[in-house]
Amino acid sequence: MQIYIRQESFDPWRELIKYQNNETNPVLGFGATSVFVGTMRDYNEQENVTEMTLEHYPKMTERHLHAICTSAQEKWDIIDGLVIHRVGLVRPGDPIVLVAIWSSHRKQAYEANRFIMEDLKSKAPFWKKEQLANGQRWVERNTPG
Repeated sequence: MQIYIRQESFDPWRELIKYQNNETNPVLGFGATSVFVGTMRDYNEQENVTEMTLEHYPKMTERHLHAICTSAQEKWDIIDGLVIHRVGLVRPGDPIVLVAIWSSHRKQAYEANRFIMEDLKSKAPFWKKEQLANGQRWVERNTPG
């Protein structure tokens, strides 16, 4: 399972195809691929948001992401996975996160993907600062699933 934290924007669909078709390490033997792509909204808590800065402590965040992915591999029979998460300046419509899970069967892929995504949303050490028309604010809680 590969995990990337990136400053630069990315095309989740290109990343997915590139990873799946990598000649040096192709994903083989799968019957299901579960994909979640999260993008930045232009609103939060009834206010327009023009941009957002995602901050993190690299080693702490990397350790957390590896731990949650390892936990998913222990709970479900998954073949492979890919997690890409943005940090830095993000604008509305930009992809923030890609979670892709390959498994022999859809139930395993769905459940592992949701498990990883829910942890990313609720526990992973990322901090969000939103830029509003009248200033900035730190996001204190995540939106419900």
